[in-house]
Amino acid sequence: MSNIRWSSGFGSSRECPQQNGRRQIQRLAARTADVGGIPVARLIPGQQRRVIGAWCFLDHAGPAHFTAGDQGLRVGPHPHIGLQTFTWMLQGKVLHRDSLGNEQLIRPGQVNLMTAGHGISHTEESVPGESDLHAAQLWIALPMADKDTPPRFDHYPKLPHWSRDGMDFTLLVGEYQEHKAPVLTFSPLVGIDMYASRNVTVGLTLQKDFEYGLLVLEGSMEAQGDSFTVNELAYLGLHRSEMTITLAPGSRVLLVGGEPLNEEIFVWWNFVGHDKQDIVQALADWNDNSGRFGEVRGYDGTPLQAPRLP
Repeated sequence: MSNIRWSSGFGSSRECPQQNGRRQIQRLAARTADVGGIPVARLIPGQQRRVIGAWCFLDHAGPAHFTAGDQGLRVGPHPHIGLQTFTWMLQGKVLHRDSLGNEQLIRPGQVNLMTAGHGISHTEESVPGESDLHAAQLWIALPMADKDTPPRFDHYPKLPHWSRDGMDFTLLVGEYQEHKAPVLTFSPLVGIDMYASRNVTVGLTLQKDFEYGLLVLEGSMEAQGDSFTVNELAYLGLHRSEMTITLAPGSRVLLVGGEPLNEEIFVWWNFVGHDKQDIVQALADWNDNSGRFGEVRGYDGTPLQAPRLP
């Protein structure tokens, strides 16, 4: 996944507006893109909000259905710096290859985490014969102190899972109540997938020093009297200790949150930098084939070309 809109800073305030003494919820609508041949709804970065904690990129990919003759998802070799790519698979299978020599098939209910650090390149493609694909892919900005960490790849086939009040929870990253995910992090974060097979109202416990967003992946959600549907994100801001939500039958919501990064970052194409020179240098290294990003072996296709830097 990639971004070609120049984005810097923190976006709008982390405080949600108040009306009649009550804190409101900011509604973020997705814009549509095509990535690797499938439809993608992109929530952040955008004009209204660029980050939620260290989460600096959020794509909802699909659901897509492929018929005979379709190539499915194909994203050729491309580079990353200064971030972690985080893939949560809901339907279908995708094959990941990277320049460290990793080759990993991700299945529903699993997370792939690639830490780019100083630099890595990778590919993503559908598995032949798979007719469906549905996933969320996010980026996590690495703090300044860790932006040049050595690249690595981690696969998490098993994650904490529990049910409560008719809701199924999967903890994707971080900690929630007594649960803790094994996923590698460099800043305080949380991510939870929530699925309701019937109409469910549930109270969520939140940390006051985290900012949060709730993205509807399937069905619909009601929060604080407001209704949200697929590809709408409810931004909750900081300083909340709880939130009650209601999900319609067959609904799925992704909760993302984290402690504000409080560091200026720049997001462009596949790069996250802490100053513009980080981006300029990464672009030059990719275009010059300097060796910084290595080579992805086994993919039948050509590397992606970087767009012109604004």
